Amino acid sequence: MTKHPTAAPAPVQFYNTLVRHKEIFRSLAGRQARIYTCGPTVYNFAHIGNFRAYTFEDILCRTLRYAGYEVQQVMNLTDVDDKTIRGSRQAGVPLKAFTQPFVDAFFADLRTLNIEPAAVYPAATDHVPEMIALIQRLFANGLAYHSEDGSVYFKVAALPAYGKLAHLDLSSLRTGARVAQDEYEKESVGDFALWKAWDASDGDVAWDSPWGRGRPGWHIECSAMGMKYLGETFDLHTGGIDNLFPHHENELAQSEGATGKPFVNYWMHCAHLRVNGEKMSKSLGNFFTLRDLLAKGYAGRELRYVLINGHYRQPLNFTFEAVEAARTSLARIDEFSDRLAEAARTATPAPELPEWAAAYRNLFNTALFDDLNVPEALAALFALVREGNTALQATVLPPSGAAAVRALVADFDRVLGVVSFGRRGANGELPAKVAQLVEARRIARQTKNWAEADRLRDELVRLGWEVRDGKDGQKVKKL
Repeated sequence: MTKHPTAAPAPVQFYNTLVRHKEIFRSLAGRQARIYTCGPTVYNFAHIGNFRAYTFEDILCRTLRYAGYEVQQVMNLTDVDDKTIRGSRQAGVPLKAFTQPFVDAFFADLRTLNIEPAAVYPAATDHVPEMIALIQRLFANGLAYHSEDGSVYFKVAALPAYGKLAHLDLSSLRTGARVAQDEYEKESVGDFALWKAWDASDGDVAWDSPWGRGRPGWHIECSAMGMKYLGETFDLHTGGIDNLFPHHENELAQSEGATGKPFVNYWMHCAHLRVNGEKMSKSLGNFFTLRDLLAKGYAGRELRYVLINGHYRQPLNFTFEAVEAARTSLARIDEFSDRLAEAARTATPAPELPEWAAAYRNLFNTALFDDLNVPEALAALFALVREGNTALQATVLPPSGAAAVRALVADFDRVLGVVSFGRRGANGELPAKVAQLVEARRIARQTKNWAEADRLRDELVRLGWEVRDGKDGQKVKKL
């Protein structure tokens, strides 16, 4: 008799960067979770390293919903900063005309990877009045000052708690040193720009303010938008580890400096993505956008599987071998799903899961609720697949039991987002393009045009679908 694992679901806990250890998640408002995630700077197409962060944040939101929370996620769009202005000037087009195609591409990429939409996607250029108001609060609290060039800076030395998120050693800080650029290294710790006075390199990008014409610094954007939509204190703030300093440290400082309240209770950061064990860079030829990978014939479903199949706090190594392995793993899940559907037919799910399935459900939940351990959650899913196949082969799983296990897999997929996505439509139909090719092949075979039938079969394989001929006609299966 098979010995089944046993595990009980634990409270949801996350690693909090602020305190450097795991903490049980306790939201500020009952079963509501308010989350701010740093979105893209829309000066180019997002690359797969960016999407490592966005898929991690998707898993976080899905897990909280799975655990019974109502999630309000805000993801900003940085459409004014050093990079976007430089790009628009080089392209010779207005800022909005330059950034909009990249905004549109970003939303298309989210759909390609089955990333559930946030509640709000605020653009920085639409919230400059809120940023000006926040800077005025910092002036009132003695934390902001004018520089000789007309810009406004945050006075780091006036906030004793500065550095608590990134755990910086500020003993060597040069008082009064200023950093004008939006992004910089730890060695450049100093007063950072809240408002940048206009100069010729900004072109027509400028707003009026009490300090003259100019535009906001990068860091003030997220503070203003986060507090507008989530309140002066909210539950979770996420991003890539590269955002920890200076961006998140400065965001925390100016927010708490303005309000005198805690800004965020839990900070979560995901590690870098590497490609073939190396840092992604164009010079190494290992820099990929999502579009680059789709052009190579990989599907969004497969890429999502690779991006989620690693603990978010550990570096993730992207390889084409990993994508091929993802294709094989998804085929196993697909085959099991088909067998369950055939065994369940129209049966109503049994009120109780088989003992072995309930045990793997508990392991799945425990893994997820312990700081989003997706690899362990996937291991529980594949253990369920293995034992479920054994039960189906032995014909010991009745239709109602098969229906219950099928519902459990669908429940797992509420978090994973890879089981049904990209395979078939919501009603079980084939994607339109695939259906057209299958019908064309049926006609080709009917008219004995065997060469055309073979060509269409090869085209379906190229799209990731296998077609088999039997006495009941063609049967199509996702590869």
